[in-house]
Amino acid sequence: MLGQKINAQYPEVKERIVNLPGFDQKKIHYGYFLGTNKYDFKFEYIDSYYKDLMYNDISVVQKNGFNVGLIGDLRINNFLNLRFEPGLYYNQRELNYPEYPEFERESDRFREVKSTYIHLPLYLKINAKRINNFRPFILTGFSTDFNLSSNEKNSDDNASNVFRTTSQNFNYELGLGFEFYLYYFKFSPSFRGIFSFQNELILDNQENSPWTGKIINMFSRGVSLIITFE
Repeated sequence: MLGQKINAQYPEVKERIVNLPGFDQKKIHYGYFLGTNKYDFKFEYIDSYYKDLMYNDISVVQKNGFNVGLIGDLRINNFLNLRFEPGLYYNQRELNYPEYPEFERESDRFREVKSTYIHLPLYLKINAKRINNFRPFILTGFSTDFNLSSNEKNSDDNASNVFRTTSQNFNYELGLGFEFYLYYFKFSPSFRGIFSFQNELILDNQENSPWTGKIINMFSRGVSLIITFE
């Protein structure tokens, strides 16, 4: 009777079930990812543009894109992994130019920039200590993009409503994410920042083109929400 009373006062504490206990000990594992993205452009102009106060900067209308790809992960130790995540990134941006006097039509102020990137990043993944079925991590690394929609080799330019960019560019990336260990697989949402450090602009054939003549450099800036399944 006395033992029953003590057990009633102190109920048993159930241990939390740890999913996939040996998953992080695998030397190599694979997965895939899905995601969405938004890209912007950072412009650097010639000095005379800044002195002319009648004009604003070129504005960029960002639109939602999507990403899909594969994952290859190499374990270095309990806290470091090397990851390769080749994927396809599709995005669309709209450039709104100031009302330059060179523009003959209102439609000349707008240019649509479509990008279809073969995105090849290499990341160092830095993991925190696992807590039950949860673990945060950060990512840092470099990537290269091959833009299938660049129009780099197109002889037409903005005079024919064709905005041209380079077919390849290089980026550095930073990310923050969280891993959730489920019964059958690991699910990980993460936010990534993508920062190009290469000028992507192809100048128009006309030296003083109102679309490209005032720009020195144009760099992509992107954010992406990635959901991985491993």
